[in-house]
Amino acid sequence: MIEARQDPFLSIVIPAYNEEKRLPPALERVATFLRAQPYSAEVLIVENGSTDQTSSVVEAFAAEQVKSDDPFVVRLLHSEKGKGNAVRHGAMSARGEFVLVSDTDLAVPIEETIRFLPPAVERDGYGIAIASREIPGAVRHGEPEYRHVMGRVFNLLVRWMAVQKIQDTQCGFKCLSREAAHTVFPLQRIDGWGFDVEVLYIAQRHGIPIVEIPVNWYYGQDSRVRPVQDTINMLRDLLAIRRNGRAGLYDRALGAGGEELSAV
Repeated sequence: MIEARQDPFLSIVIPAYNEEKRLPPALERVATFLRAQPYSAEVLIVENGSTDQTSSVVEAFAAEQVKSDDPFVVRLLHSEKGKGNAVRHGAMSARGEFVLVSDTDLAVPIEETIRFLPPAVERDGYGIAIASREIPGAVRHGEPEYRHVMGRVFNLLVRWMAVQKIQDTQCGFKCLSREAAHTVFPLQRIDGWGFDVEVLYIAQRHGIPIVEIPVNWYYGQDSRVRPVQDTINMLRDLLAIRRNGRAGLYDRALGAGGEELSAV
C-alpha cells in the first residue's frame, strides 16, 4: 500500500449527469488503473442535477473503497446542472498537483493518463495537456464520418474566433497543473458544452502553455452529443467568449457581490 498524502499527486475529475449505468464499470476501470500507479490520487465524481441513482452509485463505491488498501480516495461532489459547472467545481475542489478531467464513458481510456503526466510531459513549464484526436499519432475508433466532418468544421470556427493553433478543443480528456487550474477556472463563465473552448481561450490569454497529446479515442453508441442542437449552442458560446474577451472579463474573476477575486 502507498500511504495517501494530504495532497495527492493526481486528482481525477469526472462530471456525472444521470450516469448510474455507466459509472460502475468506469469506476472499476479507474480503480484498477490507479492501483497500478506509484502515486496517491483522488477521484472526484461531480454529480450535477441527476434524476437517477448517480449519487447512490458513487456513495456505494466509495464506501467499499474505504475498506481497501487502495492508494486513492473517492469523493462525491454536487454542482448545479451543466457540464461546465461540474468540471469547474471539481477542478476547484481538487487537491492534486495535477488535475485530470475525464468523461464518464472513458472514450479516451483512463490508461492514457500516463501520457499526460511527468515524465511523459515535462514538468518545467507544464500548463495544460489536452487529448487530441487530430494530430499525428491519434486514432479514432468507430466514429461516423459525418461526426468527424462536423467536428472539423467547428474546429475551424474555434481557431478563427477563439483558440488559435489547437486542432481539437472538444475532446473531454484534459490534464492541468494545479496552478493552471486555479488560474483558468475562477474566470470560467460558460456552464454548457462550450466551456472547453472558453478554458483554453483563457489559458492562451494568460500565457499558459498548452500541448496536444495524441490519443486513442472510442466513439460511444450512447453518446449524448446532439449534433445539431449542440452545434448551435456551441456557436452561441463562441460568440459569448468573444464578447467576454473584448469586455476584459477573462482578465480577473468577480465574486457574487461584484468584488474582484484573485485568479491564482
